[in-house]
Amino acid sequence: MNVKRPENVTPAASQTALTPEQQRIGTNLSFAVSEAYKLLRANIMFSLPNDGDRCRVIGMTSSMPSEGKSTTSLNLACSIAETGKRVLVIEGDMRLPTMSRRLGVPKAPGLSNLLAGLCSGNEIIHHSGLVDGLDVMTGGDIPPNPSELLGSERMAKVVEALSKGYDYIIFDMPPISSVSDALVISNLVDGMCVVVRRDYCDQQTLADTVRQLEFQHVKILGFVFTYSEVLKKKYKKYKKGYGYGYEYGYGYGSSAQQAAKSSSKSASGGTGK
Repeated sequence: MNVKRPENVTPAASQTALTPEQQRIGTNLSFAVSEAYKLLRANIMFSLPNDGDRCRVIGMTSSMPSEGKSTTSLNLACSIAETGKRVLVIEGDMRLPTMSRRLGVPKAPGLSNLLAGLCSGNEIIHHSGLVDGLDVMTGGDIPPNPSELLGSERMAKVVEALSKGYDYIIFDMPPISSVSDALVISNLVDGMCVVVRRDYCDQQTLADTVRQLEFQHVKILGFVFTYSEVLKKKYKKYKKGYGYGYEYGYGYGSSAQQAAKSSSKSASGGTGK
């Protein structure tokens, strides 16, 4: 499998006006959100084994659509790349790709085209345009069989080949309650992060997501709360003194894990078993 990190990746198209989605990624973040991603980065780095120069492969999923997976994937990748690491974000959601719109890179060819043998890996890797060292691979043309492509032997060879050129690979995957794609690649990742949108994802659905991941023996690296009010209170004094503000908050750590445990108890309690 001749897939590797090219020396000169295709640059993202430059844009003068930022869309609302672009204002939530990269260097456009507020102080509070940027700090939260640094905390997320630190937690994940400590959660993964230190095996020398081996590439770490991380999956990002959620229980339901529109919980903030793609935004979280890109901002986490940016935060890691800012430490000098080489990072690749792969758009694993080939059913509803959004990376092209967010970053201004070509939609196709992409991952689906590569797995179908219609292109080479070097022509579908693009520089994110966000920070140095961060590249992206879009989902490509929407295929009729995403799960089969992700579970193919060719997919495993692609990850193996790309791992030689990157320190971190982050898979932006679809929600588990909708399709099984995130579970299909579970054997290729070192761990999975679950994105949970505040006041949006219900306890039963989150509990089902955790059970499915555990059934596949997937290492859950943590839970990322999006649209959280936690940081607003934490950084209120900074907002007053220095003009910092934000609209997109994140929480990570024991409180998120405890929420998942509570939801699992509530769900199992409701079944009467």
